[in-house]
Amino acid sequence: MLTPKQIVEQLDRFIVGQDEAKRQVAIALRNRYRRSRLPAEIKEEITPKNIIMMGPTGVGKTEISRRLAKLVDAPFVKVEATKFTEVGYVGRDVDSMVRDLVEASIRLCKQAAYERVRLMAEAAAEQRLVDLLSEDPGTRKRKSKAANLFGLQMLLGPGTENNPEPEPTEEEINTRKSKREAILDSLRKGELEENIVTVEVTESNSGSDAMLAMGIDLNLNEMFGGMLPKKKKQRKVPVKEARRILIAEESDKLIDMDEVIDRAVERAEQDGIIFIDEIDKIAASGHVGGADVSREGVQRDILPIVEGSTVNTKYGPVKTDYMLFIAAGAFHVSKVSDLIPELQGRFPIRVKLNALSVEDYENILTQPENAVTKQYEALLLTDNIRLSFDDDAKRAIAEAAYHANETSENIGARRLHTIIENLLEDISFNASGDHPMIDVVINKNYVDSHLNVSKASDDLNKFIV
Repeated sequence: MLTPKQIVEQLDRFIVGQDEAKRQVAIALRNRYRRSRLPAEIKEEITPKNIIMMGPTGVGKTEISRRLAKLVDAPFVKVEATKFTEVGYVGRDVDSMVRDLVEASIRLCKQAAYERVRLMAEAAAEQRLVDLLSEDPGTRKRKSKAANLFGLQMLLGPGTENNPEPEPTEEEINTRKSKREAILDSLRKGELEENIVTVEVTESNSGSDAMLAMGIDLNLNEMFGGMLPKKKKQRKVPVKEARRILIAEESDKLIDMDEVIDRAVERAEQDGIIFIDEIDKIAASGHVGGADVSREGVQRDILPIVEGSTVNTKYGPVKTDYMLFIAAGAFHVSKVSDLIPELQGRFPIRVKLNALSVEDYENILTQPENAVTKQYEALLLTDNIRLSFDDDAKRAIAEAAYHANETSENIGARRLHTIIENLLEDISFNASGDHPMIDVVINKNYVDSHLNVSKASDDLNKFIV
């Protein structure tokens, strides 16, 4: 487990500034590890210290939480507080955030289980591919006919006996064996990747879009205990796609889903992180009415989840007592004190994130491993454009972003994406990849001429998303 200093160092690789917020989330994460090493009797008494982040949009609130979850491979879900409504109103109920977290945990645990059986699944899928490639159309038709007769017998009773196939001769067995070995050799050399094969896939029976939009995850097959037959269909796909489908099928056969679900529920309860964004939008001061009538109701519905309660999911009851909740909001109009007192008390750690300066914007363009300039350099390199930005150009872009945010709506670091899109529009449009490698250096003159920074105060609309 990483120490708080190491966690901050890892966050510094992707996020510029906001040192106080990084320190607080690093301590909260380390305290989880410390709690896991305590005896059971005291362990149950220690609950996470939830965090509320205050700061304008685009300064790193969401990114800090998302990167934090990735560092420890913890179940993580981001929810918008404005999507929830008080019980009795149309909208998602607050329990859905816990159900979403459990689903995220199951995906993590299922992926880990897949990795453990990957080699066996790949070997089994390879043999099935050889079967598909070595099978002649006549055999496939006989198998299909036999399957249809079997289904008819199941419905009408064993009235018709299927004629058994004659046993193959030794010569036929040797011929098939030689054919399979030749196909297997070609398959491993990658010579058959574009060959078309027919695979049978199972269609998923998911709930309707309307029900999912309301937060109702209903699967009729699960309701009837899997009694409904699974729908299957034939697909003609290249070998490389068939391999992916068959590996997934073989992996599902090898893993114990009950064990995966039990582990996933435990991880969601003990390690889960729920990020509640836009919490300031459900804070209301003074008398409110009309569309705002459910704001305080939403807070009171969220309160039991944050305090610690048991939520019923399709995987069984899930306790929220030890989940870490990180809330965030700009709090331009409202204040943290406008939240109901009970909810305020459940977020004892408050962190203020600062608005970005020109230096911060400049660092964002250069320091992070996923800096936006590096992203565009990689994108255009695929079309034979070797793009680079000199230091003066980065400074000019940073100043333009700061100026635009100060004189119009402040959208933080997201302004950089808007500016660079405008800056590279002509280059991105004309790059086709059918020309030799071209070196393009973005300098300050290019930035000034394309963005007209000197007259930015007269025309800021082009930088506003």
